Amino acid sequence: MITIYDVLRRPHLSEKAVFQKEQFNAVVFQVHTAANKIQIAQAVEKFFEVKVRAVRTANFNGKVKRFGKKTGRRQDWKKAVVYLKEGETLDFA
Repeated sequence: MITIYDVLRRPHLSEKAVFQKEQFNAVVFQVHTAANKIQIAQAVEKFFEVKVRAVRTANFNGKVKRFGKKTGRRQDWKKAVVYLKEGETLDFA
């Protein structure tokens, strides 16, 4: 079982994440692969003291990469887009 402290891994900063922040008041995180939407919302509300409107998640498979003669695989990861209520802000920069 994962705790609330294990849910959020890091903010995911990309061009699309910045666009979602400006247009939809959303913040994007990389989260634990076993975390569900309720746990993600509770973690964001507790750690950043903001109100969450909705959470959307997406699972990504790790890419197969070559390391010299050997092939390896990157780790699977999960992305969560957290939509904040009106008037709430969260800034990482």
